[in-house]
Formats: sequence, structure tokens, C-alpha cells
Amino acid sequence: MALHTVNVADLPSLEGQDLGTSSWFDITQERIDTFADATGDHQYIHVDPERAKDGPFGTTIAHGFLTLSLFIPMWSEILEVADASTLVNYGTDKVRFVSPVPAGSRIRLHVVVKTVTEVKGGYQIHVDGTIEIEGREKPAVVVESISRVYA
Repeated sequence: MALHTVNVADLPSLEGQDLGTSSWFDITQERIDTFADATGDHQYIHVDPERAKDGPFGTTIAHGFLTLSLFIPMWSEILEVADASTLVNYGTDKVRFVSPVPAGSRIRLHVVVKTVTEVKGGYQIHVDGTIEIEGREKPAVVVESISRVYA
């Protein structure tokens, strides 16, 4: 993991760069249960370890949107804009939930900066993000994410 610290004016220099990965994040059953409580999604494949043993994944799995929601804290470990007044999660262009994330797994984010374009007061950053599962070849999520950084 390498934290890249830049100023707002330096953001265009990141275009096309592979910024590397975040640290590993634990996907515990407790985290999955907390997400289920927050969203009201208590499907057994997420919250019932006994029943999930006989389900399609053989264990409980994280919600896809739980995995995606961890993009922001992981992204924050990769890029810091020292003089930014505001950072905004502007959205996504594409999200795919490629592989389930079993409870007890660890995930991390790998980011490549696709484009950096000027917007009023700052920059818009498009990144290609891959949320990897430790020990697995296929990623959990691939996402084209858009952030805005204001001076």
C-alpha cells in the first residue's frame, strides 16, 4: 500500500497512472450483519451461517453493495489531496459484482486513474477500480468511479 499525497493542482499529472492498492479490509460476519441491519437486506445468504452452508455459496457472503460501499475508505488510503477543500463521490459509470465475498475474507482496492478533467473549482477524476479478494484470482467488484476534488 502506498498513499499518494498530492495538491489539487497536481491531479492532472495522475492521469493514466496505476496508484496501487489499499490495505486489506476484513469482511467479518459482524460487518455483514451490521450492513444488513442498515439496509434491511436480511437474505439468508448474508446473515444465516447455518442455512447458508447448504446455499449456493456454502457460507454467508457479503452484500455486493457492502463491498462497493468500502470503495471510499479504501480509495482514501490510496490518494490524499492535501489542499482540497471538498472531496465528493460523484458516482459510477459501471459496476459489476464479479465474485461473491465469503464472510471471513479480506478485500482491497486497486486503482488506475483513467482521466482527470477540469471542472469549475477543481477536477473530476475517473478511476478504474478493482476490489480484490485475498487469495482469489477473480475480483469481487470492478467499478468505474467518479470523484470530484475542489480546491
